[in-house]
Amino acid sequence: MAFVRSLLIHEDAHVLAFNKPAGLAVQGGSGVARSLEDLLAAFAKSNGKRPRLVHRLDRETSGVIIAARTKPAAAFFSEAFASRDAKKTYLAIACGGAPEPPEGEIALALKKSSRRGLDLMEPAPNGQSALTRYKTLAAAAQAALVELHPETGRMHQLRAHLAAIGRPIAGDGKYGGLFQIGAAAIPSLMLHAAALDIAHPAGPRLTLAAPPPPAFLAAQRSLGLDGAS
Repeated sequence: MAFVRSLLIHEDAHVLAFNKPAGLAVQGGSGVARSLEDLLAAFAKSNGKRPRLVHRLDRETSGVIIAARTKPAAAFFSEAFASRDAKKTYLAIACGGAPEPPEGEIALALKKSSRRGLDLMEPAPNGQSALTRYKTLAAAAQAALVELHPETGRMHQLRAHLAAIGRPIAGDGKYGGLFQIGAAAIPSLMLHAAALDIAHPAGPRLTLAAPPPPAFLAAQRSLGLDGAS
């Protein structure tokens, strides 16, 4: 209970918000010893009903994630995500320097495929429409700190889109990201859900933010990208 409470960044009668660490799975499954969904038992009501997650982050992605405390709140937030009313901001360290142009959008439809036993999302004309807006915050010869705003919510969208323009996310072995950039060791996926702006069922919009984890900040400093976020 102490661990999951240490992740809390917001709590009210309708919603819980967490800064999920990289490596913590959102849901249980094969090979998952502990998930955020399991940990929500710490917030269960006396009747045993626990909060429910209303969106997802990849296991290796850190940052803001919310869970609804009631069934009406879950329906409200699920609709906000489905209608694209939720505004999501991510930070990523991209391999290969700044994207060209340094600010713009990636509009590439994505389709699920399987290679080497891995499920991947790849650009395909007959895939699901996907749109990511991006802005370069800092750049060096071998890497860049990029702010990302997904307008759609496809599986692995940000990872697949950056890989498609030749700027895979550092530490993303599935999509060609490097684990060593110059002298900087990259221990894990350098993708962080930094902020979420979403309507609230009982008041003004909820604006949530979470600082990047130490590993992200260390990589940023090593690559000369610090001071931009």
